[in-house]
Amino acid sequence: MGLQAQDLQGILKNYEFRNVGPLRGGRVTAVAGVASQPSVFYMGATGGGVWKTDDYGMTWNNVSDGYFSTPSIGAISVYQKDPNIIYVGTGSDGLRSNVITGKGMYKSTDAGKTWEFIGLKETGQIGAVEIHPDNPNVVYVAAIGKAFGKNEERGVFKTVDGGKSWQKVLYHSDSVGFSDLELAPDDPNTIYAGAWRAERKPWTIISGSSEGGVYKSTDGGVNWTKLTNGLPTRLIGKIDFAVSAAKPERVYANIEASDDQGGLYRSDNRGESWEFVSDNSNLTNRPFYYTNIYANPKNADVVFNSALRFLKSTDGGKTWRSVSTPHGDNHDIWINPNDTSIWIQANDGGANVTLNNGRTWSTQFNQPTAELYQVEVDDQYPYWLYAGQQDNYSTIAVPSMPTESVQSGSNAFIINTGGCETGPAVPKPGNPNIVYSNCKGRFGVYDKRTGQELQYYVGATNIYGHNPKDLKFRFQRVAPIHVSPHNPDVVYHTSQYVHKTTDDGKTWEIISPDLTAFEADKQVVPGEPITRDVTGEEYYSTIYAIRESTLQEGLIWVGANDGPVHVTRDGGKTWTNVTPDMPKGGRVDAVEPSPHNPAKAYVAVLRYQLDNDFSPYIYKTEDYGQTWELLTPGNNGIPADYPTRVVREDPEKEGVLYAGTEFGLFVSFNDGKNWQAFNNNLPVTPITDIKVHNDDLVMSTMGRGFWILDNIISLRELADVKDYQAYLFDLKDGIRNRMRASSDYNGPEYPSMGVTIDYYIKDQDQPVKLEIVNSEGQVVRSFVNGRPSPPVDRERDMSTEFSEPPAAGGLPNKQGINRYVWNMRHAGGWSENPRRSYLGNGPMVSNGTYTARLTVGDQVMEEQFKVVLDPRGSLVNDDDVAEQERLALEIQSFADEVAQLVATVAKAREDLQNSLETEKASKRAQRKKEQLDAIYYQLVTPPGTYMQPMLQSQTGYLSSMIGRADQRPGQDAYERFEELKSRFEAIKKEFESLK
Repeated sequence: MGLQAQDLQGILKNYEFRNVGPLRGGRVTAVAGVASQPSVFYMGATGGGVWKTDDYGMTWNNVSDGYFSTPSIGAISVYQKDPNIIYVGTGSDGLRSNVITGKGMYKSTDAGKTWEFIGLKETGQIGAVEIHPDNPNVVYVAAIGKAFGKNEERGVFKTVDGGKSWQKVLYHSDSVGFSDLELAPDDPNTIYAGAWRAERKPWTIISGSSEGGVYKSTDGGVNWTKLTNGLPTRLIGKIDFAVSAAKPERVYANIEASDDQGGLYRSDNRGESWEFVSDNSNLTNRPFYYTNIYANPKNADVVFNSALRFLKSTDGGKTWRSVSTPHGDNHDIWINPNDTSIWIQANDGGANVTLNNGRTWSTQFNQPTAELYQVEVDDQYPYWLYAGQQDNYSTIAVPSMPTESVQSGSNAFIINTGGCETGPAVPKPGNPNIVYSNCKGRFGVYDKRTGQELQYYVGATNIYGHNPKDLKFRFQRVAPIHVSPHNPDVVYHTSQYVHKTTDDGKTWEIISPDLTAFEADKQVVPGEPITRDVTGEEYYSTIYAIRESTLQEGLIWVGANDGPVHVTRDGGKTWTNVTPDMPKGGRVDAVEPSPHNPAKAYVAVLRYQLDNDFSPYIYKTEDYGQTWELLTPGNNGIPADYPTRVVREDPEKEGVLYAGTEFGLFVSFNDGKNWQAFNNNLPVTPITDIKVHNDDLVMSTMGRGFWILDNIISLRELADVKDYQAYLFDLKDGIRNRMRASSDYNGPEYPSMGVTIDYYIKDQDQPVKLEIVNSEGQVVRSFVNGRPSPPVDRERDMSTEFSEPPAAGGLPNKQGINRYVWNMRHAGGWSENPRRSYLGNGPMVSNGTYTARLTVGDQVMEEQFKVVLDPRGSLVNDDDVAEQERLALEIQSFADEVAQLVATVAKAREDLQNSLETEKASKRAQRKKEQLDAIYYQLVTPPGTYMQPMLQSQTGYLSSMIGRADQRPGQDAYERFEELKSRFEAIKKEFESLK
């Protein structure tokens, strides 16, 4: 019998994930600042939550983790008269196909330290939040609504009690929401709101209708009037407003509209009449994604527009010029009203601050908010993680651990690997210098050594702008690439067909028929009824997932983004439609052939893009797809509104499953019968892909970069420890990589070098002891929980010249899983302070087999492991490091003798000094003091600037020299050691002569 669900939940909480970057920011669509605190800004990422800086963007810290139930941020508003009060509306207003749904409003009263959920959970995407300038309890919200279907909870909402209750003060219908609202700076009862019909389908984006338009209230939202004088007359789409405090009667409205009426409109009489001031096409470029206008608070003629380019006008919107920003695709701006040279600006690369009107900007390489579509790993050591990063210019790769001992900063560990933002990027097994990359259906072969990417597009056709029904090959922008686990020269790539190459893309063959549903009514030109948007993102009938079984060559599973699942057992000669009995049309986000049973497979299906179906769908077959079982009925662990993106089975433990959902990670220990939330320190964000590699759980997210759970050996066995009071899990070998643990701001986080020791304790606060025993049976290191007693006299074994080290403290003894990392070092040396003596870190142990002996209460458990060389090394062998250990321990023992003599001489000097201060000093006593001082300063470096290092320092210098790397000590080390020992004997003899 395994553990019950509640027991597992308690055990799982002790695992910790680590973020490995990249520190290359993701899309930000909401920013705000504090007028009275010009260094303080907030940004809202589309999948990364809310972040705060108090040093002008030099560093950013997440403030929403642990409070928000969604990472998607639509609007941030700070109450400027008391900036401790902040309101945040969730759900981005940039309605991409990968947009994450909002889950209402949040409020902070302590400048973002803590947050409270204050309602409007079902509004979906929130476009704007405005606070009454003199009353922080009066707040207005523009709710766009659910992005993928109709809902009643949309419109303009108002609270007069700080969010305790809300009133819908403006509503049109269940399909028309409001993209923006603005309060007149001199009269907060005057409100402008933009009605917007917006809805995404997997095959198109709907933006605009005859019901759209500009609404105005002059009584705080009680009554509204639709404005028409001078405004577009037919179809109106997304709208955004700007009003400057410098001229509150002027209102700008950037409007998506049909019949060449889209562009910037201006009213100089509070909306009574409007003038069409600019039809510059850049103002309404991809309006569903952009559409943001902002007026300088001190000069109403200065206006900024955020779209593909960041534009500025100085003549009230009539003419425009581009302003360079750190990244293209611009979304929001906030200007400090007290000093309008200070801004924060948001774009697809993150948020950036300027102190000089946009001439220079803060970096975006300090924001771990990358939106990643997938994760692939290579087979080098340390392994690297690869993905397409949405909104950036290439695929990306980062290391799982630092690649050099002396780190030059985390940003040095980001490399581009061909393709573009969509990915994937798949390293070639056996040769990580070669990466197969994709860019919206364009296949490339990237060579890291040259930085060149060979281009082998299947069909060689630019697919932009087409009706998908007319295309020969329909490649979705995230077109999969999969390398056969049986032959690294066999690569699959998918359109509506499965394409195969055996020569790195030079030639392709089609090995399948059309494996999609290809319904005629879904084959349309995306973008309606106003703006075309044909980027390949909405090509609906394409193959979205492909995997070949690791057990059986030619057994290939595929899933399409319009629902069908197919399998071939003969390498593509014949295919069988094995689609589960499931709701029609969902995107098969992942297929997973079991690594344990060729007849078993799993699929994860995403349907929230169809009529707001947020149900989780994971299916399992054990008969090659003839029958399927739904593993996520909504009541066995994964909530009913957590859409599923990916499922993977552990390659070592059958039935252990990992599921990535829209809002976090789940694990099952019984092949999907039950699921446990497994997030711990993971932020709330979509888990887009999962790999199990080298006993690590590796994940990509849509808003918080890559994450790793190191060493999941213990995780596999959790369900089997029910009847144990304590349990020591199998151990991975320790690799001498000599890398330092680190974390740069919010990532990447790198682990400490060492042997990870996982153990389970059923009851809290048990006495625990861990001993590391070498192959000769000698205890080389010992640890206990709590703080140990000071070490007593240590007796050496006369036959081995080995003395057992005293125990160091700090061993965890929490209920459930405990993890301790032994750094593969001996105990440190002697210290005059008894509580520090032998408890530091000594020389690294030699290679070989060791035993971890764990004692919990009266139960003793043992597991063996090895310490091995870094596989990248070529200059050293096991005998070399064994000799290094021998000499290093001898030098440490010598350093102990030196330290003990230093302490003895220091005590003699102190005693004599006390005597000289209380008695009349004789010449003999004075001479002895001078002799003691001379001896002491032969041992210890005298105080002063650049003084000559003496014996103790020279000993440490020698120890450092031979311990900085894995090596056999050089001849000079031995000769110098003999010199130091000889010098020590002379000093000791001189001291003894004074007794």
